[in-house]
Amino acid sequence: MGTFSIWHWAIVLLVIGVPVFFAVRSAAKPSQNPEALVGFGGWLMLLAIGQALSPLRTLAELGNSVEGYQQLMTLPNGTLAVYGEVALDLAFLALQLVVLVAMLRRSHRFPQLFLYQWLAIPVVFILDTVWISTVLGVSVNQVLAGDALVAPIASFVVTGIWAAYVYKSVRVRNTFDRASASGQVASA
Repeated sequence: MGTFSIWHWAIVLLVIGVPVFFAVRSAAKPSQNPEALVGFGGWLMLLAIGQALSPLRTLAELGNSVEGYQQLMTLPNGTLAVYGEVALDLAFLALQLVVLVAMLRRSHRFPQLFLYQWLAIPVVFILDTVWISTVLGVSVNQVLAGDALVAPIASFVVTGIWAAYVYKSVRVRNTFDRASASGQVASA
């Protein structure tokens, strides 16, 4: 179970490769009427669903960590380590909620905020690792034991693909552009 077989790689390729293939393919052929690409539809709808679910995922990860936190609190400085990690997770949750609200309000700041959220993934992971290592006085290798790197790297890669989409998509540009957004509100 500790090894990553060829089947695991095939699944990863399918999960990441197929959406990337279709995104590149749809971006390669220009739309007949680019002005018509406005609002939450197409690939942007998938991004919106993922962004709406991301705070729930963070809360679920916090909930799943409760047992580990209880074990960690028995160690010297364990309480401080837990409070620091929870504070980092709550700060990331707040960023996710800010990005979600900007997306739902069709703010022109959404693409930039989404980029910040993507860059926050490794920053939060590194800060958390350094925090736990420093407070508990253990080596970074002990903190990163097992498959601790898999989830953050996968999250960073998948979110990076979506960040590239946000900056390349005509639909995103039309939906979150200040001029077109005010025109939509005026026409409504």
